[in-house]
Amino acid sequence: MSNLKSLCVYCGSRVGDRPVFKEAARTLGKACAANGTRLVYGGGKLGLMGEVASACHEAGGDVFGIIPDFLVELEGVLEDVNHTVVTSMHERKMMMFEESDAICTLPGGIGTLEEIIELLSWARLDLHRKPLVICNIEGFWTPLVELLHHVIDRGFAAEELRDDLVVVDDPLKVLDAAQERLLRRVV
Repeated sequence: MSNLKSLCVYCGSRVGDRPVFKEAARTLGKACAANGTRLVYGGGKLGLMGEVASACHEAGGDVFGIIPDFLVELEGVLEDVNHTVVTSMHERKMMMFEESDAICTLPGGIGTLEEIIELLSWARLDLHRKPLVICNIEGFWTPLVELLHHVIDRGFAAEELRDDLVVVDDPLKVLDAAQERLLRRVV
């Protein structure tokens, strides 16, 4: 029985330049459905966000989207999935965090980068202990991981930040990595 009841997925509102990114998002969405893990995501129907949510929903999974009112017209929402409209990006991020047991980052743009960096910062400040999984599809996040190691090596972050970096290269490894880290933190 999984303790991982919900997974927040940060990812792009675009699909990127390689079909493998879309495939990875759909694979993760289907895996959430198969595992009975609720998918919490940014609420839009575009890009990898739309792909992960659609795949989860199509596979019979529980999907919860959270989108700020100003993005509803720009990105649209998947009408067939549960979603809520909030008033700001800050409210969206907080609700996504509160509604999830663990967080995963698929490829994405500056918003995705900002979201994962913020949660890494919160973890270092002991504001949360939720697992953070970086899904490094085709090395997409390798420059970020290298930068974070550089920050540690140069003395600007604690060595413990390395423990917060759970990096997998396959979307089928995300749930197991999050579950393993979740169990480790409970013990």
